[in-house]
Amino acid sequence: MLNSFVAGVKKFIVSEDGPTAVEYAVMLALIVIVCLTSIQAIGTNANTTFSNVSAQLGQ
Repeated sequence: MLNSFVAGVKKFIVSEDGPTAVEYAVMLALIVIVCLTSIQAIGTNANTTFSNVSAQLGQ
């Protein structure tokens, strides 16, 4: 059973599927980071805008 597992791992590493899967995982991670950063920036800007409007209405 262990030999078949090791053989499967070797086959996966030698084939092109391994590097392709890693490339897709890296791209997905970068896309997620960009999305989270953008959402945080938009949220901060929206909070500032709403605070400014609230301050103007309070005067």
